[in-house]
Amino acid sequence: MKVLNLYAGIGGNRKLWTDCDVTAVELNPDIAKIYQDFFPDDTVVVGDAHQYLLDHYKEYDFIWSSPPCPTHSRARFWGWSDKRPVYPDMSIYQEVLFLEHHSTAKWVVENVKPYYEPLITAIELGRHLFWSNFFIKKIEHKSSDIRKLSGTSKKDKLLRNMVDPELGLHIFNQALSRIDNTKVQQINLLEGL
Repeated sequence: MKVLNLYAGIGGNRKLWTDCDVTAVELNPDIAKIYQDFFPDDTVVVGDAHQYLLDHYKEYDFIWSSPPCPTHSRARFWGWSDKRPVYPDMSIYQEVLFLEHHSTAKWVVENVKPYYEPLITAIELGRHLFWSNFFIKKIEHKSSDIRKLSGTSKKDKLLRNMVDPELGLHIFNQALSRIDNTKVQQINLLEGL
């Protein structure tokens, strides 16, 4: 199975995937090098993931996209943040709409829960939202201890923002309709009404 892992970071979401040929796209060459060290058999492209998706989406069976979240994050409003207001980067919604209307592959777009009501309905798992063209079962998911890092270094930020490997595997298995060993939570059909 050919997999495209966009905005790959250090590969937290990909860590537990097996039986697949992965192409990872990461803009930052230093982060791409760390990813390549973790996954030496993957093809790593240093470049613009948004453009890569547009140019290569037809070549893959499964696409995972995790666009940057800083302009959507609730952290922008925490007391310690002295960041001035910015326009949210809407490329996340561009990718959801693009994939929804043009891709025949299984796909998922991931991001943090935003400070606003999402413009397109998504499933919420842990501290993330997921848009996809396949059903994703809700699971009980506890964030790993890595999420509790409070440092401000680039390394701490990378680790805090990555998708937990077990959650990445759960979603990968859902895309492939594989049964996984995660604890599935039954959804109340009236939830949200």
